[in-house]
Amino acid sequence: MVISHLKLLINLARIDGEVVEKEIQYITNIGLANGIPIGDITPLFKQDHELIIPANLDEDERFDYIFSLVQLMKIDEKLYKEEIRFCAKVASKLGYDQSVIFDLMLHVRAVMEANEMDALKKLATKYLKDH
Repeated sequence: MVISHLKLLINLARIDGEVVEKEIQYITNIGLANGIPIGDITPLFKQDHELIIPANLDEDERFDYIFSLVQLMKIDEKLYKEEIRFCAKVASKLGYDQSVIFDLMLHVRAVMEANEMDALKKLATKYLKDH
């Protein structure tokens, strides 16, 4: 499941035609934090990946996916329409209304406190289609 998450992030990072060092570091750190060896992460940056969302994600996992996509999208301080469209498409596949992306874009920052994350989760939950 972590690998599919990393592949989604890599797809997003590649949309603007260039994967910058900040994006590589961000994605690599997520992989390492989840026990994926660097030797398994690095080759992923050189491959094309299908848009696959695991079907059995719980609410917290779905939020982690969408949060990390928005955080990665904002990391290079440039927003591209294609990136926003990609994130909206993934949000929809995760069971969110696509407009969750715009709300999260307003609130997601590089460093988030625990209470801010809790507030964001509550905000995102309002956009879940099955609630």
